[in-house]
Amino acid sequence: METTLAPEFANTSRGLAAQEILRRCVHCGFCTATCPTYQILGDERDGPRGRIYMIKQMVEGAQVTRETQIHLDRCLTCRNCETTCPSGVAYGQLVDIGRTMIEERISRPWGERLLRQALKVGLTSPVFAPAMRLGQALRGVLPATLRAKVPQFRPPGPIPTRQHARSVILLKGCVQPAMLPGIDAATRRVLDTLGVSSVQIPGSGCCGAIKTHLADPAGGAQDARRNIDAWWPEIDAGRCEAIVVNASGCAVMVKEYGHLLADDPHYAEKARRISSLAKDPIEFLESLLPELQAVVQQHRSEVPADRVAFHPPCTLQHGLKIRGAVEALLSALGAKLVPVADSHLCCGSAGTYSVLQPALSCELKLRKLDALGEHRPDIILSANVGCITHLQSGTQTPVRHWLEWVDMQLQST
Repeated sequence: METTLAPEFANTSRGLAAQEILRRCVHCGFCTATCPTYQILGDERDGPRGRIYMIKQMVEGAQVTRETQIHLDRCLTCRNCETTCPSGVAYGQLVDIGRTMIEERISRPWGERLLRQALKVGLTSPVFAPAMRLGQALRGVLPATLRAKVPQFRPPGPIPTRQHARSVILLKGCVQPAMLPGIDAATRRVLDTLGVSSVQIPGSGCCGAIKTHLADPAGGAQDARRNIDAWWPEIDAGRCEAIVVNASGCAVMVKEYGHLLADDPHYAEKARRISSLAKDPIEFLESLLPELQAVVQQHRSEVPADRVAFHPPCTLQHGLKIRGAVEALLSALGAKLVPVADSHLCCGSAGTYSVLQPALSCELKLRKLDALGEHRPDIILSANVGCITHLQSGTQTPVRHWLEWVDMQLQST
């Protein structure tokens, strides 16, 4: 798509990046077929092609309006369109650029500004953990809408203390340790069983995705720099072979640190190194599958195989481009995977989207749960804390991280 930048964008990194991405788009419309919001709303402006054209108009100098902002807000950033696109349009990067540009030009209603600021500050604050614990203690008397955001507390279980020759960094994160601490604990136990130590570095925290996707790239970049500073002594000393990120949404972000800080002379090289070390757990565990199988199968015949429905988060299949690997590992360990229709579509969680766009998010959740529950699974597994919490709020079927299920198989032996 031919794009001529307006003078105000002509010599800026954001403008040039947007121009490069826009020129890849041939406006074919294949992306609309797999866009969740377009499927629900049927409005061209609520599909990737329409949003791309609105961003094109913006960088070419056209006046932007509140209506444009609303249509960009409705995008889940699920990146399903990237998987579908035959031209390789980096839509996720483009929509972040577009949102940041429009945020600088259009003033939001005060209620929206307050809510978005509360999400940016509150979810990444040290206060979030005690607030979540209080919410879990009072969960039974909370209003239904708030209770849906507060998962029932489940004890995380023991944390391994053995030291092994192999070691990895485990992302400390922000909301996951407070909401579902069992995910990190299960990850560490699985790694420990395989002879790998894991360490969460003090001073690290949120990966930066929350602020970045709320049109605050500077805040997201600062979160990235803080993590790099915390992790670098371990990496520079060669003590850790990988950075394991067990929330797929965070894994996408950490793998993009090199892109995010490419123009920062003090951090660009370090960021590239961090991105190269970042791994989703399945990328790290695939090579260790024989060892996993050996431990699980010691007494596997005594344990009935679970009927499992797997929900691959958008960040896993469209952001990280990992498809089928988790399912293959689960099957190899004895899970009986049931078919799930339209597994490529978003569940509606999408980070803060379920708070900012509750109606669309709820519609997508109900559609996803219908698909996941069609064959009556014993358990639903996923790979991202947001999806897990979002789905669990609409079903009685247990929803867990796939590493929690693997940990259960190891503990049962």
